[in-house]
Amino acid sequence: MLERKKPQADLRSYYTVFLELGLLLALVIFIVAVRVEIRSEAPEEIQLSEQEIVEMEEIIQTRQMDTPPPPPRPPVPVEVPNDEIIEDIDINIDADLALDGPLNLPPPPPPADDEEDFFTVVENMPELIGGLAGLQRNITYPEMARKAGIEGRVFLQFIVNEKGEVENPRVIRGIGGGCDEEALKAIKKAKFKPGLQRGRPVRVQYNLPVVFKLQN
Repeated sequence: MLERKKPQADLRSYYTVFLELGLLLALVIFIVAVRVEIRSEAPEEIQLSEQEIVEMEEIIQTRQMDTPPPPPRPPVPVEVPNDEIIEDIDINIDADLALDGPLNLPPPPPPADDEEDFFTVVENMPELIGGLAGLQRNITYPEMARKAGIEGRVFLQFIVNEKGEVENPRVIRGIGGGCDEEALKAIKKAKFKPGLQRGRPVRVQYNLPVVFKLQN
């Protein structure tokens, strides 16, 4: 047995009401959407930093560069005539050579003046006869140096020859006041035992100090 529907459960009677409400709601939404102004935010301005300006400064060259000189020009070729006749020279190969005879050689060159004819170091160096004490006794103190209070050593350089005699004495460091001249005068009178090289006397260069000292 079928049950009959209740009038409250019949939705078809409300169909018109729901339709009108839906249309009204849609109209209100459309009106609101039209009246609302949609504004977009202005885009942010991007500030660009100022670019640094680089100034190009022209560098003026002040140094003068030395340029190499140009190479010399090649010589101009000179034309040689082809009709020039060269005379033949006869060479006598069968000539006799005097091999046993004296040879005419050029004389030897003279010895140079700057060549040293003495030794600076030998096996047995020269010895001063009487020693430095004997040399000092032969020295007279110059009056000029005595008054000026000059003291010191005078260094002499000279050659002791094969006979033990002094040659070419000279002062290599002096003190002045007449002491240099007095030292040269004394060394010229000195006698040495000559220096020996391989058992024979030779010329030797020798250095010697002469002392000048005042007595208090």
